[in-house]
Amino acid sequence: MFETWHRPGKILKKKTVYSGRVFSVDQLHIQTPDGLEVERDLIKTAPTITILAMTEDEEILMTSEYRAGVNSDSVSVPAGIVNPGETSEQAAKRELQEETGYVAESVAKMTRITSSEGFMDQFADLMLIKFDPTKRVQKHFDADEFVNSHLVPLKWVLNWIKDGKVNTAQAVSAVSYYMLFLK
Repeated sequence: MFETWHRPGKILKKKTVYSGRVFSVDQLHIQTPDGLEVERDLIKTAPTITILAMTEDEEILMTSEYRAGVNSDSVSVPAGIVNPGETSEQAAKRELQEETGYVAESVAKMTRITSSEGFMDQFADLMLIKFDPTKRVQKHFDADEFVNSHLVPLKWVLNWIKDGKVNTAQAVSAVSYYMLFLK
């Protein structure tokens, strides 16, 4: 049906035109799996995790944090970068504790998604964490972040997604995957 599905292209030429602390940009000349030669700009990033953290009675841990891309505070689920040498499971546990003070009792990878594969190499592992809301430790924010967190009933989160109040691709994907395949 899709003869070239998941077949890589051949990078004919690559030039890094920008390198910053969160991402870099490469200009690529590529031969695609179906034989086209194209030029593309590629934003390169570290792998990430997105956390659907849930209590036993299906309260979801929602966070709000300022996001430069939309220049406003955004309500979503916890997320973060996977550090070098770290697994997605380790990153999810670390990010949950650093940003919210909650401690994971269990962590499982639900699936992997791409953010915007037309021009980014970023992927996010969607992680399901179960935790006891009575067990908390000290938060440890990065120097340039401040995260608010609240437990919200799953039904509210579903309505917020339906109404467009929660609209981050990763949060919508994590909640939808859970509802479709795990609930």
